[in-house]
Amino acid sequence: MNTNFQFVAVIGAGAMGQGIAQMAAQTGARVKLHDVSPGAADKACQAIHVQWQKMRDKDRLSAAEFEALKVRLSAATGLSELAVCDLLIEAVVENTGIKKNLFAELETLVNAEAIIATNTSSLSVTALASGLKHPGRFAGLHFFNPVPLMKVVEVIPGLATDKAVCLRLGQFVKAMGHQSVQAQDTPGFIVNHAGRGYGTEALRIVSEGIADFATIDLILKDQAGFKLGPFELMDLTALDVSHPVMESIYHQYHEEPRYRPSVITAQRLAGGWLGRKTGQGFYTYIDGKAQLCPEPPAPMVTALPPFWVSARAARRQDLFQLLKDLGAQIETGTAPSNQALCLVAPLGFDVTTCAIVERLDPARTLGIDMLMPDSATKRRVLATNPATRLDMRDAAHALFAADGKAVSVIRDSGGFVTQRVIAHIVNIASDICQQGICSPADLETAVTLGLGYPKGPLALGDSLGADSLLEVLFNMQTVYGDPRYRPSPWLRRRGALGLSLSHTGV
Repeated sequence: MNTNFQFVAVIGAGAMGQGIAQMAAQTGARVKLHDVSPGAADKACQAIHVQWQKMRDKDRLSAAEFEALKVRLSAATGLSELAVCDLLIEAVVENTGIKKNLFAELETLVNAEAIIATNTSSLSVTALASGLKHPGRFAGLHFFNPVPLMKVVEVIPGLATDKAVCLRLGQFVKAMGHQSVQAQDTPGFIVNHAGRGYGTEALRIVSEGIADFATIDLILKDQAGFKLGPFELMDLTALDVSHPVMESIYHQYHEEPRYRPSVITAQRLAGGWLGRKTGQGFYTYIDGKAQLCPEPPAPMVTALPPFWVSARAARRQDLFQLLKDLGAQIETGTAPSNQALCLVAPLGFDVTTCAIVERLDPARTLGIDMLMPDSATKRRVLATNPATRLDMRDAAHALFAADGKAVSVIRDSGGFVTQRVIAHIVNIASDICQQGICSPADLETAVTLGLGYPKGPLALGDSLGADSLLEVLFNMQTVYGDPRYRPSPWLRRRGALGLSLSHTGV
């Protein structure tokens, strides 16, 4: 039960404001919901009543609790009605001028102890507070949509915010049954900043012609355990939301290469291909369901060549065991025979470079992603090089699909899909720690709850080995000559020790 605030105002009755008002009332506070559009606040209150009725129908609320909640929530027709409130949460359009004008007016209405909070997701809290007479009582309180289901809330102090304000806001969030995390006032805060590693690198992979949208989504779900692929996720959030965030963070960080947005999303945004809500995005939607093409079956191959494994292959012994389990004829010589299919398993390097450096016949050489243990994945990923013969590609595909596990065959690149995306995620998370934007523990909580990743980025790095991810980044930087792949100093220092130390803040 909330003991911090008795009267809470929520300004802005859209989906976000509606969710905040619902949860604020459930803490025990009296809530006044205001919107500049006539009737919008009343309509939002009725929608919240519907949500409480559903909870009542499921016995999650008693009859008395249901009636008490309805009494605690009311619509305010004017800002003057909010003067009694001791916490005012703004959830209006992301426009600096509109927000600052609102805050200036609120400051003249409320008492000196009242806290004013902004739900901004992309604007500087310090900048928004710059015109206030009492910036010490102003802070960011960033919820995620849908508020009742998204259990993390970012608390962001501006440069002038009193520490006690953030403490009270954290306690208020806890009363909601949510988890608060504290972030420095930097572009994207924690969640939107950390999320740059997923979609932006996937877009880069598509732009290089390595694989299509659906294949990348399948690989990251089946190999790495993500609930939604990056293109499914962008279709869900809609490009009119996600692309401006990409551009905003990129420009606010003065064109930092790690956050570079893509012309692919810019083009689709301009064309109105926003995602699920418009029926067309990276996928086509009919009745809200994505129209997916079935995966083609594995090729039928009557006779398989012998398989030879590079001495430099990642998880080489595991790869030998996998070949044995699949019934392959295995060559163990220092060099392959003239009939052998040559397997390389690089970390970060492309298959072509491996073939040239190891003096292998490129026509008979394929790569396999062994970043993760095969037993931990639902899909195997192979990569051809531009010279790979069709019969060799089909032979590798047929063998690695022989036990029924799904197989994707992609084109050559520096780093496989999963390697590139996960290395990018962990590297950006490490840079967040390097900058001191938040504690490692809050980073893990925010990303797990706010982005739905299977693990926090540091735990993900631990599970795969920071040394392996550093190898991916170093080798990709060599292949591409692109500063976006330079390893964070924090990751480089922790690489030899393991990222698990980060969880204790050591």
